[in-house]
Amino acid sequence: MSASDKKLSSARLTQPTNKFVEEFTASVMFDQRMYRQDIQGSIAHATMLAKIGVLTEDERDQIISGLQQIETEIDNGEFTWSIAQEDVHMNIEARLIKLIGETGKKLHTGRSRNDQVATDIRLYLRDMMQPIRSELLRLKSALLDVAEREAETILPGFTHLQTAQPVTFGHHMLAWYEMLRRDLERLDDCAKRVNSMPLGAAALAGTTFPIDREYTAELLGFDRVCRNSLDAVSDRDFAIEFNSFASLLMMHLSRFSEELIIWSSAQFDFVDLGDAFCTGSSIMPQKKNPDVPELIRGKTSRVYGNLFNLLTLMKNQPLAYNKDNQEDKEPIFDTIDTLLGSLRVYADMMAVITVKKTNMRQAALKGYATATDLADYLVRKGVAFRDAHEVVGLSVAYAIKHEKDLSLLELSELQQFSDQIEEDVSEVLSLEGSVAARNHLGGTAPEQVKKAIQQARLDMSSL
Repeated sequence: MSASDKKLSSARLTQPTNKFVEEFTASVMFDQRMYRQDIQGSIAHATMLAKIGVLTEDERDQIISGLQQIETEIDNGEFTWSIAQEDVHMNIEARLIKLIGETGKKLHTGRSRNDQVATDIRLYLRDMMQPIRSELLRLKSALLDVAEREAETILPGFTHLQTAQPVTFGHHMLAWYEMLRRDLERLDDCAKRVNSMPLGAAALAGTTFPIDREYTAELLGFDRVCRNSLDAVSDRDFAIEFNSFASLLMMHLSRFSEELIIWSSAQFDFVDLGDAFCTGSSIMPQKKNPDVPELIRGKTSRVYGNLFNLLTLMKNQPLAYNKDNQEDKEPIFDTIDTLLGSLRVYADMMAVITVKKTNMRQAALKGYATATDLADYLVRKGVAFRDAHEVVGLSVAYAIKHEKDLSLLELSELQQFSDQIEEDVSEVLSLEGSVAARNHLGGTAPEQVKKAIQQARLDMSSL
């Protein structure tokens, strides 16, 4: 074994690690993606050690210069990763020692890989939350654009996937916007707990050196330090919380995907997703498959799996750090990658979606979507709701028998079920009349949709 490959943590052991065990226990294959955060943390740690007099200023500068050179090497693809050094931390430290000699060996004073990795994960997650947040904002903005454009477009609203009442497509888009708004709130709230610094907890009990944790936290942009050393190195609840947020977000995208899949089918034909977001069939030339929403619906399961992976990983661990926690990174990385990809493609897809207004309107004319409006009309005329409900039920049964929509029934036909029905009933039986009547906060009326969009854009401007 070359000097550069000699384990930095193997002095206690009398025999070399079995080669297969070495490969089996190594994490450098996947945790190397945290190299920037590891170097960032090490630079802050060295700066703090110099402040308290453990390192000289010259030693600090040597270490920082060496770490910056290593970062450049990794950026340029010139760094050789070694499985023998197990992980990103030891690989970087071994290279630092090779570059600057004995001074490099002083970097690890007052810290452990336990608090080092816990810090790296928090730094990495904090960094990756920003592009996730940006893509989430971009999707929300795309939904508002569609909602504004389609504020007066009418389609059937469904319960049990059966026609219920007419709504506007703009109102429907705002429903998804509201879900994503809450998702963003959850992300921002999670970020508060991610942004606590474990560094200084060392292996589990802290360190005998007079470290200045608050100074290190300031250098790294943490809001606070973790207050208990055992908790700091051993818990991953911040990562579980992030995956919980991610699962809720993917659940919303999956539900939205289900609607887009249904709406783009020949049976509904409400929307066109754009050729760039669909694929053809290898055997059926007429097919245009909604692969993007289907795949996102499928990817939701892997994010759920990552959440349960982390919950299960932590559930039996005694304090403090255990090797089990090496398994925390891949679920986090996979969730981040899945979220970023899903949000990005969704925002792009919604920016070019085509809404087929005529088909939506024709569908809304089926299924007696204005039946509730007729009941409400009768109640306003003084008819008790239960009696009004019966009148409308009889009217719908009559319309079904004669294959007519309620709005197409003659006044005399409706009056056979109630003498309270008069000429003005036509105003409430039209689709436009139905949606316009729901002109209150949170209602589907175009006026309310436009007000809601205006408020949402105002809210977005402050984020």
